[in-house]
Amino acid sequence: MKTKDYVPTSEAMFLQWAQTLIAYVLANLTIFGIDQAEVTPIQAKLAAFVAAFNKAQEPNHGRVDINAKNETQAELKSALRAFVKAWLIYNPKVSDSDKENMGLPLHKTARTPTPAPKTIPELEFDVAIIRQVSIHFRDSGSEKRGKPEYVHGIELRWAIMDSAPESESDLKSSVFDTASPYTFSFDETQRGKSLYVCPRWENNKGDKGPWGEISKAIIP
Repeated sequence: MKTKDYVPTSEAMFLQWAQTLIAYVLANLTIFGIDQAEVTPIQAKLAAFVAAFNKAQEPNHGRVDINAKNETQAELKSALRAFVKAWLIYNPKVSDSDKENMGLPLHKTARTPTPAPKTIPELEFDVAIIRQVSIHFRDSGSEKRGKPEYVHGIELRWAIMDSAPESESDLKSSVFDTASPYTFSFDETQRGKSLYVCPRWENNKGDKGPWGEISKAIIP
């Protein structure tokens, strides 16, 4: 049976996946036993693809811009596949949790049922891109981004509100994510408004952990 490809087919999703994977590797070079020199060429290919991708989104883009985007994406994809195979998939220092956080396949047929999570997530907001709020998450007290071992993903309860909510029950919308970061996208009319988010972990059986603190970000 053919295994599902772990590399996203959508250009936008591929870009986010590549950025997440490289950022995660850079944050864990020492733990994974990987030299910076192995990552630097991929960082350069990522930068080239980002530039070409953004250029191709401009209203006056041409065929040359589309070709440049396609070529840089293909080069980055090939380099990432080789890097993943050489340094991540079979690396004993890279845990299954690490692989899930990077969007990589696991070499097992089923997840082992686990108890409900006991810890809470901590959130970090990134508002560098206009009309977007990216949320990086980590386990409470951890220095490493991503979910802890044996946690399947994170539930984010959220709402745009004029004043701070009293509890997570005031946040009426909910999303679920399995890999840090999660990115919210907004329209122009929502800029400057307050986004409130409250997180909790969830295991692969759907058992949920305790709610974390409610955090706030201003939509850029």
